[in-house]
Amino acid sequence: MEKMIGVCGITCTDCDAFIATQKNDDTKRREVAEAWSKAFDHEFKPEDINCDGCLTADGQHINHWSVCEIRKCGTEKEAENCAHCIDYKCEKIEKFHEQVPEAKKTLDEIKRKSSK
Repeated sequence: MEKMIGVCGITCTDCDAFIATQKNDDTKRREVAEAWSKAFDHEFKPEDINCDGCLTADGQHINHWSVCEIRKCGTEKEAENCAHCIDYKCEKIEKFHEQVPEAKKTLDEIKRKSSK
């Protein structure tokens, strides 16, 4: 499967919610819900763990997808992801990357390759 990189830099295809959804694995959904509840100080239920990836308009998405300001911003600017945005490293993405540094590394690498 080809990698899907979300606007924020998360590799959707590596995300446990995406994997659980694609495999229709309820055990994995429970594990993800428990881990995310602890990590993000928000209660997630196994039924919340359904996602076909941030870049797909159709299909299933985690609840945050519909209110994600980063995704909305990228969509409005028609940017493939934040690395392709003229405002890259705006306040929104910086705050997000404090919680998800792996996503920052992904976008920084895309930015580096695209500026060559």
